Amino acid sequence: MIDAIIKAMTKNALILALFALLATSLIGATYWLTQDTINQQAKIQLSKRLDQVIAPQSHDNDLIKSCQYISDPALGPNPPHLLFLAKKEGKLMGAAIEAIAPDGYSGNINILIGFNENAAISGVRILRHNETPGLGDKISKRVSNWVDAFVGKKPTSNQDPRWSVKKDGGDFDQFTGATITPRAVVKAIKKASVYYQAHYAEFLSLNHPCGDL
Repeated sequence: MIDAIIKAMTKNALILALFALLATSLIGATYWLTQDTINQQAKIQLSKRLDQVIAPQSHDNDLIKSCQYISDPALGPNPPHLLFLAKKEGKLMGAAIEAIAPDGYSGNINILIGFNENAAISGVRILRHNETPGLGDKISKRVSNWVDAFVGKKPTSNQDPRWSVKKDGGDFDQFTGATITPRAVVKAIKKASVYYQAHYAEFLSLNHPCGDL
């Protein structure tokens, strides 16, 4: 009787192990078969975001292929960050920088900031965030036009008093019931803009390509 029970348990264990192996193999095969498609879709989405922060007519190069890695505390945690160079006939016409606001209400906020040849901001898009729906998520373009307030602006320094939310005496709106989120984004964009102005002349000489994103 005991031998029969042991044999049944062993048989069931082997069946479960076989199913687990088959499931793992199926997941692996699915990942392998779909990875190229996933990567391609990610590139398409990134290209769309870049076109939203840098006017396509302002450059004649492929922005994604122009990507360089950069590292600086001004751009937030988790370096390196991404820099996309906009060039026309070999001349630098602007760039887009990935920055991270580490002090959002619900953690890191990843931001893509475009700049023109005069170092003014040409566009801002939020790449990733975990802010509260209906409150902090107004930083997202699909929810509100709040990020458009940065277009055409550039700070004079990290101490520029205009570059804070109105509650702190600055020019930028905060959200009702959610001041922490816009405060964090304004601060991150200000620091990235000051970084851009200080290092713009060095960008064409960078040699830290991102490779195949």
